[in-house]
Amino acid sequence: MLLANANLISCNFSTFPSSLPPKTQNSKTSLQTQILKPRISHSKTASKVSTFFGPHNGKASIFTFHKGQLQICHSTLNSQKPEDPVLNEGESLNSENGGDERNWTTSILLFLLWGALMYYVFNLSPNQTPSRDMYFLKKLLNLKGDDGFRMNEVLVSVWYIMGLWPLVYSMLQLPTGRSSKSSIPVWPFLILSFFGGAYALLPYFVLWKPPPPTVDESELRRWPLNFLESKLTAGITLAAGLGIVIYAGLASGADWKEYYQYFNESKFIHVMSLDFTLLSAFAPFWVYNDMTSRKWFAKGSWLLLLSLVPLLGPALYLVLRPSLSTEPSSLSPAEPE
Repeated sequence: MLLANANLISCNFSTFPSSLPPKTQNSKTSLQTQILKPRISHSKTASKVSTFFGPHNGKASIFTFHKGQLQICHSTLNSQKPEDPVLNEGESLNSENGGDERNWTTSILLFLLWGALMYYVFNLSPNQTPSRDMYFLKKLLNLKGDDGFRMNEVLVSVWYIMGLWPLVYSMLQLPTGRSSKSSIPVWPFLILSFFGGAYALLPYFVLWKPPPPTVDESELRRWPLNFLESKLTAGITLAAGLGIVIYAGLASGADWKEYYQYFNESKFIHVMSLDFTLLSAFAPFWVYNDMTSRKWFAKGSWLLLLSLVPLLGPALYLVLRPSLSTEPSSLSPAEPE
């Protein structure tokens, strides 16, 4: 039956003794593909005919042993599936090579961006009010009591939003933002992001290489994944972010003008505002990465547009995304290693 679908038959002849009858050297073995049963003529000198069919790759091989002669026929069948291991191996090698090239290019660009940002922060950013910056920092950390000074409402809102961003990134990068092709863990960078924001996360973006490693159910039930995967944590984050944004929106126009003046004078506020912009710009990518790792892109792609909204968009995605425990296919790497 399999030989009836054959579209290519190749025969290689190997002769062991040098002295063969002339008739044997000129003889041909033909396989008729138009009929269901192959015609294989057995001569008196033939001792054994063996046929091997490969059920996985759709190939049939016919080994005919004669006295002093070995005939091997290979048949490539029409039933060969596109997921043939040989074909996939070649395709995966090409895709991996191209992916590595893109990853290295992206990593170099991100490294240059990080270097330029660090140079700007330490050398070019405005620093006209260092004493006032220290006063603002102590007030925001509640290290100073009530001295009658009213803090700018926009500044307070941005400060508390910057406290939520590292939590949002932790929920986006653990576990789907981890790297299985690199020994660099993500959790030290996430901890540092509570103090350094995007300036601490960018080095990990440079070193990150997908896909994520395998995650089992027991790991999902342990800290910190049980906390970061919790819908309660995502809901509280969204509610807190929405309240802070409303508080900033209700600020007067004078507060917004004052904040703009602070931005042009204060290193602390200038650097924090740039940090907020960077975290907002990179968030849609990590939303997309988490969405595809959970095999939810077909249903949740509309959230990519909303993730452009700073903090609230990614926080809404965290509330609506499916749990890893309900998506068994997402518990393994998305690409073969």
